[in-house]
Amino acid sequence: MAELFKIIIATIFVSNYVLGQFLGICPTLGVTSKVETARGMGFAVIFVIVLATIITWFIQHYILEAFNVQYLQTVVFILVIATLVQSVETVMKKSMPALYGALGVYLPLITTNCVVLGVAIKAIDLSYNLVESTVYAFAASIGFMLAIVLLAYLREKIEYNNVPESFKGAPMSLITLGLMAIAFMGFAGLA
Repeated sequence: MAELFKIIIATIFVSNYVLGQFLGICPTLGVTSKVETARGMGFAVIFVIVLATIITWFIQHYILEAFNVQYLQTVVFILVIATLVQSVETVMKKSMPALYGALGVYLPLITTNCVVLGVAIKAIDLSYNLVESTVYAFAASIGFMLAIVLLAYLREKIEYNNVPESFKGAPMSLITLGLMAIAFMGFAGLA
């Protein structure tokens, strides 16, 4: 149990994929203009990352390794992720049309979000068992959601400030993201 807690804390705060490893910057900058949109993307990513990691763990251990075709890992994992994203997109389109419209092109971009693939591959590389892989995936996706929701909140607040014209938009978002990354470095001693 202590090992699972260590995985959770280390993955959310110390090795946060957005703030510690700078993966997933495209959707991070794309959907963080409003907190509600960032939260919706965060929940979609949680679902996809956790499910993709579980499915790819089984595929890795029972198919790729069994037939000694580990070199197909990236291609197979991307196919699994693309299938899951299509499922999420279909469900969102039917049940949450407002959020589906707000996410726009960024929802299908979960397929190419390097965080999703990175978590699935890293869980295999760390030799985690199924439970540890699932906890790792959940913690990584919570860390992703935390980062994008915090950035969205800060971007909403910055919008009402007097910012020089050359810093408006992406430059200010990147500066804010960098400052958040520095703040998260303070968690390095936790794990």
